[in-house]
Amino acid sequence: MALINKIREKSGVAVTVIAISLILFMVGGDLLGPNSMLGGSNNQVVGEIAGKEINIKDFQSRVDGFRQNYEAQSGRSLNENELASLRDQAWNQFVVDIAYKKQFDELGLTVTDEELYDMVQGNHISPSILQAFSDPTTGKFDKNAVINYLKNLKTLPIEQQKSWENFEKSLREERTRTKYENLLRLSTYTPKAQAEKEYIAQNTKANLRYLYVPYFSVVDTTIKVTDAQLQDYLSAHRKEYKGTDTRSIEYVTFPVQPAKDDSAALYSEIKELARGLAAAPNDSAFASMNSDIPLPINMSLANMSDQLKEAVKTFVPGGVYGPYREGNTYYIYKYGGTRKDTVASARASHILIRPENQSDSAKAAARTRAESILAQIKAGANFEALAATSSADPGSAQRGGDLNYFQNNGAMVKPFEDAVFSATAPGLIPRIVESQFGFHIIKVTDPKSNTLYHIAAIGKTIAPSQATRDEAYRRADEFVNSVKTRQQFQEAVKKNKALVVATANRVPESATNINAIQNGREIVRWAFKKDSDVDDVSPVFETEEQYVVAVLTGKSDAKEVKVDDFRDELTTKVRNQIKAEQITAKLKGATGDLDAIAKKYGAGALVESANDISLATGFLTSAGFDPIALGKAFGLKAGQKSDVFTGENGVFIVELLNKTEAPKIADFTQYKTQLTQSLESRMSYLVNEAIREHAKIEDNRAKFF
Repeated sequence: MALINKIREKSGVAVTVIAISLILFMVGGDLLGPNSMLGGSNNQVVGEIAGKEINIKDFQSRVDGFRQNYEAQSGRSLNENELASLRDQAWNQFVVDIAYKKQFDELGLTVTDEELYDMVQGNHISPSILQAFSDPTTGKFDKNAVINYLKNLKTLPIEQQKSWENFEKSLREERTRTKYENLLRLSTYTPKAQAEKEYIAQNTKANLRYLYVPYFSVVDTTIKVTDAQLQDYLSAHRKEYKGTDTRSIEYVTFPVQPAKDDSAALYSEIKELARGLAAAPNDSAFASMNSDIPLPINMSLANMSDQLKEAVKTFVPGGVYGPYREGNTYYIYKYGGTRKDTVASARASHILIRPENQSDSAKAAARTRAESILAQIKAGANFEALAATSSADPGSAQRGGDLNYFQNNGAMVKPFEDAVFSATAPGLIPRIVESQFGFHIIKVTDPKSNTLYHIAAIGKTIAPSQATRDEAYRRADEFVNSVKTRQQFQEAVKKNKALVVATANRVPESATNINAIQNGREIVRWAFKKDSDVDDVSPVFETEEQYVVAVLTGKSDAKEVKVDDFRDELTTKVRNQIKAEQITAKLKGATGDLDAIAKKYGAGALVESANDISLATGFLTSAGFDPIALGKAFGLKAGQKSDVFTGENGVFIVELLNKTEAPKIADFTQYKTQLTQSLESRMSYLVNEAIREHAKIEDNRAKFF
């Protein structure tokens, strides 16, 4: 905009030259880029699958088909994120058509017309048909609606006929793929020896003590890591690190936030709407037409904001209330009284005590602890304070255990829901409630109610005006015109306290978002342009809520793997290796029991017990997931203590107190079934990965979108 204004100030030839230059600058990338009409034929290839090139025209045609279907069903245009998702769907469809189809053809897999009929209007209706032809009110499938639609298909617009044709095609492909995956699933087999091994891992139990010094107990700043050490580690673990084409940037943002004038203007607008809502003969229709946000007409307390829950207590039928501001939205309400709902709502708080594992002893210990906390509350202890310090549900613990309002429609696990909705008055439920998550101490804040509130609501979001946007752009444009290099970029940021530099490392060419920046494709495409070099400063980019200026700080090539590509991860790995060496050196040679060794080591050493654990558990209290430590423990004899060794997250000495071998059994069917089902659940993913790898897929979509 600032550039346009400058052009307008000029005249004659200067205007022509600058205008042409500006036009070429703005569209040159599209005219001469990989997807331009002036580009060569090789630049029209969006990718390659199993040796077959995918032309941009064919790809875009499929995307457009998906887009038309989506917009016809939803009744609205797509945003950029939704469009990116459709491009992924279109690409995946090409993968199925080419890479999967080769497998299908070799196996002779087809879907007959009879099968398709059965899927659409027969006895085995496809889930896609069930969803498309369900009554929106009852949620029930209506087969007659399908039959009537097909009878009238030829009278519908050609776009809808084409849409149905594509839909039927997708049904055939979906069924063919299901057949293929079922064939592979039926071929899975678990040998008896593997099932026996799994049985032993689950049922051999041990009690042990262990000394654990976590890596985090050694302060990071005391460990110096050199680039040579990082390179040595990378060279030794080369197979673990795959190179990809990525770019790294630093950037600053200039937020486009509503100004006070924008808020005042909307406040006046919604006050006027309040008068219209009061006079409207059909308040529900008026609210629906004028609200920025779709809001239900009938609300339970479970559907209301905290502000509305309080306000509705004072509402009188026929009254219009507001505006109320919540965040960046103003609301007005017209109250129409109450109705009865078929679903009840209630509000409750809880303290969850979760057992360490699913063993009987762990459950008993958890129940005992829960009973103790319940007794404290009955004796007058503060429920909210105990929830904050004792509950294993972190989400509600920070609110004193409060779960807010919820409905008895399966929102909570059944034992919990039954307990809350059986209460007839507020207060503590005087017994422990057990669920699959553990043991709950429950306080009912507001007992069940079937009341629905009929409220015609209008919500209007405060949006920045064009003047506000222009001001944000002016600041971004002024900044970008003052910097040409990364050094100048950083110096300018230091002078402007309102700016904060953010970093995005190893951004792939296909990235849509950059950290919290939504729809950052133009920034990514700039970073990957052939003429974008490290230290280059970008032009101003406009995103949904801000303007962005970036500087290119690094390039990575898929053919190279450099330390800088994985610096943070490598630094953590090498630093932990050094910590392990230091901790091990300090522990080695120490004598006595674990407590004595820990005392001699000093701060950071923990001594813990683990009872009734199995190899299948994988977890140790304090240490977390550490199969290395468990493997060492189960390899000891009763009463034996291990040497110092390095685990996943720290350094250990393990002492096996006793071990109970798994009882002998003859039938391992249960364990064969477990392992087979585990493999079957991953079958679709594994097959997809194998087929994609075999097809040698080259995806160049990022050069076009």
